[in-house]
Amino acid sequence: MTSPVRRPAGALALVAAVAGALVAVVLGFLTFGAQATAAPDGVPVAIAPTGMPSEIAQRIAAHGGGQLAWTVASPADARKLLEDKKVYGVLELGPGPSATVVTSGAVNPSGTQVAQQALTGAASALGGAPKQEVLHPVSVAGRTAPLAASALAWIGALVAGLALTQLAKRTGRTVGAGARLLQVVGAGVLVTAAVAGFFALWDAALPLTFGVLGFVFLAATAFAALQAGLLRLLGLRAMAVLGPLYLVAPAVAGQVPELLNPAYRTLLWSWTPFRFSTEGLRSLLQGVPGAPDVTTGVRVLGALLAAGLLVALWPGRSAREEAESHLPDRVVEVGVH
Repeated sequence: MTSPVRRPAGALALVAAVAGALVAVVLGFLTFGAQATAAPDGVPVAIAPTGMPSEIAQRIAAHGGGQLAWTVASPADARKLLEDKKVYGVLELGPGPSATVVTSGAVNPSGTQVAQQALTGAASALGGAPKQEVLHPVSVAGRTAPLAASALAWIGALVAGLALTQLAKRTGRTVGAGARLLQVVGAGVLVTAAVAGFFALWDAALPLTFGVLGFVFLAATAFAALQAGLLRLLGLRAMAVLGPLYLVAPAVAGQVPELLNPAYRTLLWSWTPFRFSTEGLRSLLQGVPGAPDVTTGVRVLGALLAAGLLVALWPGRSAREEAESHLPDRVVEVGVH
């Protein structure tokens, strides 16, 4: 019998070092790179002149250069744009030097902060400090909760799917469609309960309405179904995709696209599932159930849920063959008698 080729330990150590460096490079691009290259570029804001010539408003709108994208509108229209999250702040100009900077707690905090600073600076050029008004006031917990819930839903569902795969492998049991469906629904229910508990602990004023909890449940089950489908197809190899995605959440989904480098905006932010769950939940928590991102979030998460369940539950190979495909390769000794 031919003996296996034994490579020097030094070569294996070198391969391991290169693998570690490649992982560091990938994660550096995905996480810290997005934060390190963040800069305002076309942040949408509105200016609403009242009792002031429009040409003055136009001159003020030139403030900020390419960092800001101004829209001149009536006060009512400007506030509607803010409610729909099409702008991140409104500068209302009254007669004389009076001005009011209007922001919303339902808008991503990173966008609100940039807009508030820029609008305050533009109003100060008129003389005097502007008034500050916040629609849908939000606490620190309220700003943190949407992204936290999305990340917890992803990691909770991921651990549940990984645990099912590993337990089945260790016990020699097969995982059928019924078990996968039970794991997806069970993870959705329990993760939603955990998130609701954290919301109550962090800030009792956070609403635990049917809409809020239903949206969290949809996100958790959608993530669980997507992960279950990939784990069925790839086994533990799926962790190479599912694990790094968790690290992308705070770095990418926590930002508004106008603050991200165009490369990160196109390659990561445009499709990451966390942004749909985060922004939709933010609107629901702040009492804006009709916001466009709630509808978009329901559609995207619903599509992920349907696609994930289709892959996870689709009848294919026998349960035995599928279980054996996830077992590690073994060396079988063959004896000659």
